[in-house]
Amino acid sequence: MDLPGPRWKKGKDSKDFAALAAANPMSSIVAELQASLRDSESVAILSGQGGGSVLGVRPHHAALLNRASFGRAVENAGEERQWFQLGPEEVFFLCHALKCITVESENKKQMGEGELWDHLSSTSEPFPEMYKAYEHLRLKNWVVRPGLQYGADFVAYRHHPALVHSEFAVIVLPEGKVFDTRCGRLKVWSDLICALRASGSVAKTLLVLTISSRSCELSSPDCLEQLVVHERTITRWIPRQRCEQQHKLCREEFNREEQEHIRESVVYDYWGLILGFTILSSLLVYKLKF
Repeated sequence: MDLPGPRWKKGKDSKDFAALAAANPMSSIVAELQASLRDSESVAILSGQGGGSVLGVRPHHAALLNRASFGRAVENAGEERQWFQLGPEEVFFLCHALKCITVESENKKQMGEGELWDHLSSTSEPFPEMYKAYEHLRLKNWVVRPGLQYGADFVAYRHHPALVHSEFAVIVLPEGKVFDTRCGRLKVWSDLICALRASGSVAKTLLVLTISSRSCELSSPDCLEQLVVHERTITRWIPRQRCEQQHKLCREEFNREEQEHIRESVVYDYWGLILGFTILSSLLVYKLKF
């Protein structure tokens, strides 16, 4: 069954959001954000026990964070500084993958990637597989946002959420002994049907990212190179819809054959007319000679 594809939102004054996104690819926006935050030596501060952090930036950095769809603006402290709330996967992606920010603990102590990994893993047990899935999609230039309201781990957008609706409801499925008891998701048919129903009701395709590894310790960021991501899209088979699609295809095929037959008949009639005219002309010339 074919995937539905992107559903671009409608802009005011008939703006073409698809063309706007094509002219401003997400890869270029993220690269610009990366260079800008790196040059400014931006620092994020861990906040609370949920693994999130707060990043204070200047207005032009805030604009880039908004365009790249990282975090959520929580407070405007004036024209000189703005604050963004970053989720655990977002802050580690900016620190580890893009290497454009540093992170400090609540007591202002700078943390290395290993310390940050330990902290985030201790606050959320499934953080390793969740981050691997987040990084996998982000490096493919998908915009990844929390998917709790859709009954999923994440939702994936082709571009900024202001321009296009999310296409995929993403469920992260760990697989292997290294993940211990966290491998029981979607193993019951009722769970899979519920996930399909939930994603289908909000016009999204269910994307299952299976994170697997034969032997890997999850105690450091080095394990990310050993984790393998398998992508699977799952859609419901609706017999009536499939029957209608087949009927439509048959009707289109019949119309094409009918048009082809008409074109061939016109061609034959045309050449028959020319042949008849040629024979008639030859007979007239023959009679004139004799």
